Amino acid sequence: MPNDSEILHALFRAALDAALPDGKFEGRLPAIPKGRTIVLGAGKASARMASAFEEAWTRHGGTCEGLVVTRYGHTTPTRFVEVVEAAHPVPDEAGLDAARRILTLAREAGPDDLVVCLISGGASALLSLPAEGISLADKQTINRALLKSGAPIGEMNLVRKSLSAIKGGRLAASVRGAQLVTYLISDVPGDNPSSIGSGPTIPEAVDPEVALSILRNYSIDVADSVVAAIRANALENSAAGGVVHMLATPKMALDAAAVKAREFGLQPLILGDAIEGEAREVARVMAGIAHSVVQHGDPIKAPCVLLSGGETTVTVRGKGRGGRNAEFLLALALKGEERVSAIACDTDGIDGSEDNAGAWFDAKLLDDARVRGINLASYLVNNDAYTAFAQLDCLVITGPTLTNVNDFRCILIRP
Repeated sequence: MPNDSEILHALFRAALDAALPDGKFEGRLPAIPKGRTIVLGAGKASARMASAFEEAWTRHGGTCEGLVVTRYGHTTPTRFVEVVEAAHPVPDEAGLDAARRILTLAREAGPDDLVVCLISGGASALLSLPAEGISLADKQTINRALLKSGAPIGEMNLVRKSLSAIKGGRLAASVRGAQLVTYLISDVPGDNPSSIGSGPTIPEAVDPEVALSILRNYSIDVADSVVAAIRANALENSAAGGVVHMLATPKMALDAAAVKAREFGLQPLILGDAIEGEAREVARVMAGIAHSVVQHGDPIKAPCVLLSGGETTVTVRGKGRGGRNAEFLLALALKGEERVSAIACDTDGIDGSEDNAGAWFDAKLLDDARVRGINLASYLVNNDAYTAFAQLDCLVITGPTLTNVNDFRCILIRP
């Protein structure tokens, strides 16, 4: 039997493989149009999606052109669709320029053309085109404040839509008479298409007062001019924006990990693919479930794995380095449950703003930390889980995975 580390990493890899777009366009392609096929997209997986679409489209006799924007370092070679890189999670000028170009291409599409949109997590920051009356600096300031606030992703994306000239269905509105097909890789709890990348092609009537109330709730001050711009940017049309296909979701990744677990003789229990909340609080709940398994064999008997996805948040109070998955894992490890090991990673390969996807630990972690004089509790207080796991050689570093279906958590419990 492989050791705990080997099993945990194998299950994470199975989840990642299931989340890639390769081969998922077959059976979901529209008819080849009389005119052009214009491919537009944004997100951490958009370059890999463009490459996979090109392969499927050309196999069926189609030609294409277009532009997608992805995070720095997340590109992959394409033949016909241009790939540009921009900043994430705080937008920059490169994302602004890409968004302008994408909007122009959409507006150029005629009634004989097909517009294909490839959207994945990260598009909210990468496709940054502020509404009239809002500057890029305004968006950057608000985005940084939201990221530190502990606000759930749904609330952050609602605010982002209210600040944008391209998200919240505004890209779809610019297409006009052309056929529009959107392909999505979900990184949001619940897989709501309007929430993925803030829904550039999914029109949604958002009440600007709700966006403003979110900013007030998290004590994020904005200028009166920004308040006026948000109120003036309301999108009234909430009709669907063309055909939508979901290529990959968090549940698909968890299902693949469950299949892999059975190959190791482990019974999988999927606790949910849409779990949200403060990372430490989610860890406390997961630790309670693991304790019940160890002590009572309930809700499942060991050997087993507890699998979950979704997106936790961290309210940053310390000055350390870390991401939500490393913070979750450190809080879980500190519970000190026997016969328990775990891994927690962001499926895009970047946990927060560091170079790791996440971290892992086994039952020896607390003893190893004591021997080395590492006070793990103090690292948690300072939001410094990255440093703690780095000292213990327990970081998971994958580099960009070219997909993004949010967090992957696996707790392995031995008999």
